[in-house]
Amino acid sequence: MFSLCKSTLLLTTGSEAEPTTVRPFAFLLLFILTVSLPAQEKRRLPPPGIPVPEAERKELESGLKQLTQEILSLRQQEKYGSFIKRILPDVEIFHKAVDWALRHDEFFKKREFLEAKELLATGLERAKYLKQGKMPWAYKNGLIVRGYRSRIDDSVQPYGLVIPDSWSMISSREWRLDFWLHGRGNTLTELRFISDRLKKPGQFTPKDTIVLHPYGRFCNANKFAGEVDLFEALEHLKTFYAINENRILIRGFSMGGGATWHFATHHAGLFAAAQPGAGFAETAHYQNIFKDKVPPTAIEQKLWHLYDATDYAANLFNLPTVAYSGEIDKQIQAAQIMAEAMKKEGLNLTHLIGPKTGHKFHPETKIEIDKLIDQFALKRRDPVPDQLRFTTFTLRYNRMKWIEVDGLEEHWSRARIEAQRKDHQLEIKTSNVDRFSIQYPKKRIPFDRVPTLSIDGMKVPLTPEIITKETEVKVSFEKKSDQWRGVKEYSNSGLRKKHGLQGPIDDVFMDRFIIVKGSGAPLNAEVGSWVKKEQNQAIKLWRQFFRGDARVVLDKDLKASDIENSHLILWGDPSSNSVIQKVLSDLPIQWDKEKIHANGKTYSAKANIPVLIYPNPLNPERYVVLNSGYTFQENTHKSNSRHIPLLPDWAILKLKHPKTATMSQRVEAAGFFSEKWRW
Repeated sequence: MFSLCKSTLLLTTGSEAEPTTVRPFAFLLLFILTVSLPAQEKRRLPPPGIPVPEAERKELESGLKQLTQEILSLRQQEKYGSFIKRILPDVEIFHKAVDWALRHDEFFKKREFLEAKELLATGLERAKYLKQGKMPWAYKNGLIVRGYRSRIDDSVQPYGLVIPDSWSMISSREWRLDFWLHGRGNTLTELRFISDRLKKPGQFTPKDTIVLHPYGRFCNANKFAGEVDLFEALEHLKTFYAINENRILIRGFSMGGGATWHFATHHAGLFAAAQPGAGFAETAHYQNIFKDKVPPTAIEQKLWHLYDATDYAANLFNLPTVAYSGEIDKQIQAAQIMAEAMKKEGLNLTHLIGPKTGHKFHPETKIEIDKLIDQFALKRRDPVPDQLRFTTFTLRYNRMKWIEVDGLEEHWSRARIEAQRKDHQLEIKTSNVDRFSIQYPKKRIPFDRVPTLSIDGMKVPLTPEIITKETEVKVSFEKKSDQWRGVKEYSNSGLRKKHGLQGPIDDVFMDRFIIVKGSGAPLNAEVGSWVKKEQNQAIKLWRQFFRGDARVVLDKDLKASDIENSHLILWGDPSSNSVIQKVLSDLPIQWDKEKIHANGKTYSAKANIPVLIYPNPLNPERYVVLNSGYTFQENTHKSNSRHIPLLPDWAILKLKHPKTATMSQRVEAAGFFSEKWRW
């Protein structure tokens, strides 16, 4: 009975669901059994799969064993060693796709048993070629799936490619590249993604264009590690294909449309054009969130500034954007609210609407979209425009073409830079910025003599290095006592928030991290019990939702190389975790068996636990995090528009709370550190 329930649950697969007919009796059975499922299973993503017949399981296990042996053999092979190491993820992605589906109950349809066998066969074929130092799949046209090893957690991640017939490995041409970001599919495991990408070209396949389909680490709207996935896939792709940096476009639909709004507004300087379809552009209005049973806190609302595309609408001044919506699709709201936000910035949005169309592309409008996007691709991105505008709320997003913001006066308040170049005059206006750089790419310097520079109405002298054309030019400026000056290096007066080291807690998952468990006895049983439960949940959810096995070590096994290269996520307390004990005196909290002292207040150490993000005292170029996985765990199964941080830089959490408590109800105190990482 339980197995039948799990099979039937798969009818819900998000916006990419296939039409399914359910008979009345089956629907009643589904309802009864679904109600009986544990709450955690109901909310699990991907959901529980269908039973695997014993004969199918044995055949798949046999195939996996064979592919495992081939992979181990390749790792040990000295001939072609460096080549094999670089290409091996192209084989490993097939092993992971089947292995995880089998081990973690992630088969959802009977046809996937056959698809799994096909993937194993492809993996074995690639392994055979790789042993000979060959990789013929990388030089073919049509549909290809490639893999890379992520810096974040050493996991292998797949991405799909559509290689045009006009491409040739001997061509000296640089190619247009379109990203296509997929819609939501709660069952879009690696097995499903790879199988689809080997058979389906996707919505758009422009002529003479490489199309890259990122996996995005499953179903997170390309947020956090899903965002990094796009850039890691791009860097991997560029080692094999000549990509024109000024003809890269970002496109997507539904959840992928929401992700496209994010990339377009937060990374506007990187693309030649953007084409979001449907999706969402912010959290509050799309979710009608103020009607939640537990309303959002002021801190949660401030953290919406991390991903809300409406807050970054001014950046579309620098990026041609063509939005698409079906006329009767409720997700037309995304383009409408973006049009309003852009209008406030003096910008107009090109919004094409499919007449009498729901959540799909209208065929005639689709042709019109292609024509407009092709025109922008031909025009190309201008990396050094005469005029640009940039707005941000965080140094996580700090670059617009030739301007880089290096310091804010206050995080989570709007910062702006507007720059205009005319003849040999450069005028820059700033707001909530106290450090920035001008950075021109090699051989693209727009001056033949030293220009006159004005920053916020102040004349600031420039040195001749600004017109050195043979190397990349970077000149920096710092504001002190309301006066701007050029600097070779920023003044160093202790810790300071900067790009990649600015918080909040969830920012730790944007780069390489390692989880460090304690090996000692906890300060008290309450803390020990909470830590054990929460750290295991964090590891489990990382695998399920961000599709990687987190690297985990005991405190006594932490290596110097881990400290040098990784953010440290420390679980435990000063008694159970020796690394916490080592760094505690340099953190802005005090913590012993009886009390926790934070931000001028004292809390019981038997009833509370601190979580925070801070520059690692053992290596200030990396983070240390105490006792936290990603903070929006309670929203994992909900709309992607809710996949946003729920905690700021630090918090004191209650150890005991009702099972139904939201994150805000678990918080005793919370806040942001200052720009100098102080209270």
